[in-house]
Amino acid sequence: MKAVLKRFIKDERGLETIEYAIMTALIVVGLITVLGTIGGKIFNVFSDLNVGLDATQQVAPAP
Repeated sequence: MKAVLKRFIKDERGLETIEYAIMTALIVVGLITVLGTIGGKIFNVFSDLNVGLDATQQVAPAP
């Protein structure tokens, strides 16, 4: 059992995959955090733009 455990600890196959998975997970968590923070602000900017454009539309007079 001791030999199996030593072999398992020394075996480095798959470590790069695990490292890439951890890095990817951290990047995804960071993106979700950033987009969650600024998402509402972006929505407000486009809503204000829409309100401003609606206010500038002129209705053509009826003939």
